[in-house]
Amino acid sequence: VQLQASGGGLVQAGDSLRLSCESSGRTFRFMGWFRQAPGKEREFVGVFAKSGMRTYYSDSVAGRFTVSRDNAKDAVYLQMNSLKPEDTAVYYCAAGDSLILSSIRSASAYAYWGQGTLVTVSS
Repeated sequence: VQLQASGGGLVQAGDSLRLSCESSGRTFRFMGWFRQAPGKEREFVGVFAKSGMRTYYSDSVAGRFTVSRDNAKDAVYLQMNSLKPEDTAVYYCAAGDSLILSSIRSASAYAYWGQGTLVTVSS
């Protein structure tokens, strides 16, 4: 199983960007995004739970970022609006099945990871 992420790039503060992540033919209960800035730990961004069609976000991106999912393509997307320089990071898509809600913000709960795509936001 592979997760292929794409869509990163260099943008200015206030711009928007959309990341995509496709699974190689496998459907997961949870698909979402983490990010890792230089010198920092990987942090949760948002996730789409197939059960109940619900989304969950970190406080730092809630209201600016939207996670959506295309079940027909086994894909997850991250629409990022009003980008800030502090959003600069490598963004990773993540997927898993055996998660409980209390663990969805923990990177260790996800069994599958994409290769990462760099997002740079200039001020």
